[in-house]
Amino acid sequence: MDALAHRTDAAVDFADRHIGPRGAETAHMLAQLGYESLDALVDAAVPATIRAEVPLDLPAPRSEPEVLAALRAIAAKNTVMTQMIGLGYSDTITPPVIRRNVLESPAWYTAYTPYQPEISQGRLEAMLNFQTMVADLTALPIANASLLDEATAVAEAALLMRRAVKGRPNGVIVLDAECLPQTIAVTLGRAQAMGVPVVVAELTDFLPAGLGGDDGVIGVVLQQPGRSGVVRDLRGIVAQAKAAGALVTIAADLLSLTLLTPPGELGADVAVGSTQRFGVPLFYGGPHAAYMAVRTGLERTLPGRLVGVSVDADGAPAYRLALQTREQHIRREKATSNICTAQALLAIVASMYAVYHGPDGLRAIADRVHDRADLLARELRGAGVAVEHDAFFDTVRTRVPGRARAVVAAAAERGINLWADDDDHVQVACDETTTPAHVLAVVLAFVAAGAAPDADPVAVTDGFGLAGHGTSIPDQHRMTDYLTHPVFHAHRSETAMLRYLRRLGDKDLALDRSMIPLGSCTMKLNATTEMEPISWPEFASIHPFAPREQAAGYTELIGDLTAWLAEITGYAAVSVQPNAGSQGEFAGLLAIRGFHRATAAPGAPARDVCLIPASAHGTNAASAALAGLRVVVVATDADGSVQLDDLVAKLATHGDRVAAIMITYPSTHGVYEEHVREVCALVHAAGGQVYIDGANLNALVGLARPGEFGGDVSHLNLHKTFCIPHGGGGPGVGPIAVGAHLIPYLPGDPLVAAPAAGQGTPVSAAPFGSAGILPISWAYVALMGADGLRRATETAVLGANYIASRLTEHYPVLYTGPNGLVAHECILDLRPITKATGVTAEDVSKRLMDYGFHAPTVSFPVSGTLMVEPTESEDLAEVDRFIDAMIAIRGEIDAVAAGRWPLADSPLRGAPHTAAALTADEWTKPYSREQAAYPIAALRADKYWPPVRRIDSAHGDRHLICSCPPIEAYEQ
Repeated sequence: MDALAHRTDAAVDFADRHIGPRGAETAHMLAQLGYESLDALVDAAVPATIRAEVPLDLPAPRSEPEVLAALRAIAAKNTVMTQMIGLGYSDTITPPVIRRNVLESPAWYTAYTPYQPEISQGRLEAMLNFQTMVADLTALPIANASLLDEATAVAEAALLMRRAVKGRPNGVIVLDAECLPQTIAVTLGRAQAMGVPVVVAELTDFLPAGLGGDDGVIGVVLQQPGRSGVVRDLRGIVAQAKAAGALVTIAADLLSLTLLTPPGELGADVAVGSTQRFGVPLFYGGPHAAYMAVRTGLERTLPGRLVGVSVDADGAPAYRLALQTREQHIRREKATSNICTAQALLAIVASMYAVYHGPDGLRAIADRVHDRADLLARELRGAGVAVEHDAFFDTVRTRVPGRARAVVAAAAERGINLWADDDDHVQVACDETTTPAHVLAVVLAFVAAGAAPDADPVAVTDGFGLAGHGTSIPDQHRMTDYLTHPVFHAHRSETAMLRYLRRLGDKDLALDRSMIPLGSCTMKLNATTEMEPISWPEFASIHPFAPREQAAGYTELIGDLTAWLAEITGYAAVSVQPNAGSQGEFAGLLAIRGFHRATAAPGAPARDVCLIPASAHGTNAASAALAGLRVVVVATDADGSVQLDDLVAKLATHGDRVAAIMITYPSTHGVYEEHVREVCALVHAAGGQVYIDGANLNALVGLARPGEFGGDVSHLNLHKTFCIPHGGGGPGVGPIAVGAHLIPYLPGDPLVAAPAAGQGTPVSAAPFGSAGILPISWAYVALMGADGLRRATETAVLGANYIASRLTEHYPVLYTGPNGLVAHECILDLRPITKATGVTAEDVSKRLMDYGFHAPTVSFPVSGTLMVEPTESEDLAEVDRFIDAMIAIRGEIDAVAAGRWPLADSPLRGAPHTAAALTADEWTKPYSREQAAYPIAALRADKYWPPVRRIDSAHGDRHLICSCPPIEAYEQ
């Protein structure tokens, strides 16, 4: 009994550690609002029509030691093998200095996407290193700052080629049959949804005749090395494609490009691939950073984020996200893609792997990998095994008629996973971790399986490695230099690397330093206990295509988590395959589309209209367009809710063509809409489905279930509500939860190129997406339990209303819901202030940096406003510190209004202030240096110094530089 009591107390302790305000703090906040209890506040704020009828049925909360012990037991059910499967995934060695000081460091994993660049210079520099690394290795001048995985990167490249080739709307995209199987499956699914014709063809020296139809071939995707490991001379087929007016994409193994002719020198327009083997663990399929590089002229159609070099107010070089108008949250349905969450943290790991090893180190790793593969091929041939290709980099494909499964089984008995493409072929992929002992074990597995009937195991062992050294790379060696920038030569020692990482981290303002009050992004605590297990080998070293029985632990963990998420949301089933919220949206709309097609009456018009409120997230419209749906905008009322009259009118106009409505609940304006059930009922009556965007689920967990108040499908943001950290702009997980009728249309197996009728389209390269970070959310739910999760939601609502109440006399709150209350976030309206004084929301966001805060969300969903979300993790002291900063800034605004300072020479417009600017010999500002640096006394004890002054965004777009500038640029 005592032990049970201790266990319950310990579990409650974790909820208290996760939730900031407690006891007297909670009472103080409630008193400010005029409520006696959290229950009373929630009853007033949350409409009774949506409240859950029964509490969550989840396991009792566990203590942190209990959760870690449970995860150890689950992890132990995974079998860690030597992974020689390949297919785009390679085992690798994460340098410990990078693992501990990037992947496991809250300075890096709690950072937000660098939309406020002045306080993001460290991660921006790391991502610029990533872009430079990719541009150099691919020999293409412009690379982005990562995509989600290689398969979706190829799909994005196919759509890019379609956009770039004008006047040929029916042109065909040709996929090389040597592309990875998951790449083919994901690209075909994406293209089919948009009506883009794609053909998979065997490509050797020339394009097969008759592929193009009336508009011919507009794009070709090649894989180098191919899925079978083959290395081909691609010059001829590239030249032929270009002569036909087509663009060419090459999906390339980045490590192989230290040895092989790079795509840019072959004439490719686009190069894509994965950077996983640059120090990022296998993670059972993800998260991993993909890359895309393009030739000059395609930069404005490049999907994803692009780091560029601009200048700050003093003319010093400074980094920022360039060409942001390409992004979907700004351009909505005109965006180049719906890539929202990228893979910034993993891209940073990969870039630092290149920084640490440098060009010579990478070349040495590639040589060693190839030498192991060449040794394997020679030994297999010596044992009488047929090796299919003479030219390869790391993968050896063998022909073993009828013996493939036996060879794989024999290798597994020796602790090694191989890949049987069919009954007659086995592929063996070497990597950075492959040793001669592994090679010998593989050869002996072939012998034991009878694939080399004339070979004697003793003779094989005795003669191993005596055949001499060779190479299986054809005469197309790389001639150009790469990674010539000093950053790739300056940090060879661990001491130098450690200090470089520390210097970059110190430039940034992440959640480990202060509250990040971003509306719609839920920057909450990412507890160390939740984060710790992802680096364990039992989770980190599992190949996504390993036999399922070797991943029994992952199967259990994913089964638990999806069941818990289904219970929390009120849906029947959950898929964790989507590896970003944007991909969850896309997968959910594909499920709706598949359902309508399967259930349509003969001759009925296609349901191809997606209704989207004017206030919706920009990703909604982009996802709908990618799913082949037509966007019809529904007006919103003055309080931000869906305008019912306009919804009725749109349903009358498009009724039998309406596929779905996409709504966010609580609304994007931060309020609980009282008539959401009516909205759902109207759409259902018209035959449509209801998609409820789960971006704001942090205001619902434990209080209401979308699946119960009208939703058919929702995506969830595990990097928001369920504690996976943002990582500077990724990783994320965007699972979809669906009603029973949509289960058949959940994302399918990415190794199946053509899903059967009634099976969903894969949206990610790996069956379970970014499985490697799912232990974080599993731990969060296990630690909190039903009561803890509900209290977290209630406290998030409390914090937002407390801020709204204290700030409304200084900055009007734009929208409120029932009883004048907001949900978990509030919008501060600066438009009247701007009209009266000229001070903008951007000015306030930059001045907050001097106070040691990241800005709230700026100008979304309403231009000229700030959207604030405190989350449940911030205690009263931190929330009050933010409020005090905002009130002090309002005082500075009033000083501008009173004429004390001209706006152009005010601390608001001069912000942020760097130490260098404040210690200059001459100070000509009408406000003091003290006012600039220490506007409130508390800053003297704990001051964050922005590393650059306000950045000139227009300059960076006019003079696009998206790779590391020469060191002389900084000296100037």
